Amino acid sequence: MNEIKGTTKLCGLIGNPVEHSISPLIHNTLANLCGLDMVYTTFRVEAGNVDCAVKGAHALNILGMNVTVPHKQEVIAALEDIDPIAQSIGAVNTLVRTAHGYKGYNTDILGLARELEEEGVSLADAEVVLLGAGGAARAIAFLCVEKGAKHVTILNRTVEKAQAIAQDVNAHFQTQTVEAQPIDAYKTFTQEGYIVLQTSSVGLYPNSDKTLIEDEVFYQKAAVGVDIIYNPAETKFMKLMKQQGKPAYNGLKMLLYQGVSAFELWNDVQVTAEQAQEVYTLMKKELGINEE
Repeated sequence: MNEIKGTTKLCGLIGNPVEHSISPLIHNTLANLCGLDMVYTTFRVEAGNVDCAVKGAHALNILGMNVTVPHKQEVIAALEDIDPIAQSIGAVNTLVRTAHGYKGYNTDILGLARELEEEGVSLADAEVVLLGAGGAARAIAFLCVEKGAKHVTILNRTVEKAQAIAQDVNAHFQTQTVEAQPIDAYKTFTQEGYIVLQTSSVGLYPNSDKTLIEDEVFYQKAAVGVDIIYNPAETKFMKLMKQQGKPAYNGLKMLLYQGVSAFELWNDVQVTAEQAQEVYTLMKKELGINEE
């Protein structure tokens, strides 16, 4: 760890809870690898205190902030500026210091985009199925259309939530690429070779034996699956994909690369593939994930 001096820049995470976050490991390791005089810690912020926390952070000359649940929407009102895609998504997870306040970005989708690229999964001209219709699904639906997906189907138990996302994304891009369906609509699928992005919290530890769709037919028709959950390291969704001989990935690299993207924005640097891999190895060790 670098020595903390009077010149040391401070970054941090606001959310509630934050005590078990792996973000300090990511950013403090990156600061060491890049030789930067910066440290990163966490700040627990209660609901209703986000505006004063952000303004206080700016007054204290804090270089940048990450934002986690439940503040990704509330923080927008406290910003000086916002990246257009983050504005459209309606969620911000990274604050970059400007002269009079912070500019908000959504590096969650940047993180997923980099994970998909690294794993050789292209959204361009692809059939995509999203499982779930929460905040993550909303961001990922924007990413899919932005990257040129041919068609995106959002499957969710409450179809109205999926419809709201589809309407917003289609309106933003002036397209009809995204549609909403109830979960069991997969039974009527005629398409095959689709990319499945599991965006719900179903299957998150300790409910590791659950997933939204159990039917093996759904997985037989898929080409590849990505789960944004990283605990457990292999979810029930991933196991069902692999049982059909299909590649499946968890969300740990998405978490890595959203952090890398934020770090690059704050410090105006480019993190190398080797540096990112070193952080990834430490993340797996911290989480008790064995090497494959």
